Amino acid sequence: MPILRIKEIRDMSSENRTDKLDEFRTELLRLKTMISAGGTVENPARMKALRKAIAKILTIEHEEKHGIRKAEPKKEPKKKEPKKTEPKKTEPRKTEPRKTEPRKRKKT
Repeated sequence: MPILRIKEIRDMSSENRTDKLDEFRTELLRLKTMISAGGTVENPARMKALRKAIAKILTIEHEEKHGIRKAEPKKEPKKKEPKKTEPKKTEPRKTEPRKTEPRKRKKT
């Protein structure tokens, strides 16, 4: 399960984001020092989740700073109309009996 979802990050203020970023970085640093000291980590997958959360926060900060992506209003999904299909106009196949030659017997 992700630590923070993108929607939650976008809803935060810039100050909240920087606070969360600092918090995640210190926790990641703490976990890395535990490993380098020869200890074991309770949940090693937590490091990956922390790195991803940090990357998400930095990405959204960058987007807002450069105006790449702004909050977009929600759009209603388009309703698909069913395709109009016509029955195939094919003629029935004429089947002719196969002309087969009798099998030749092998001489033993």
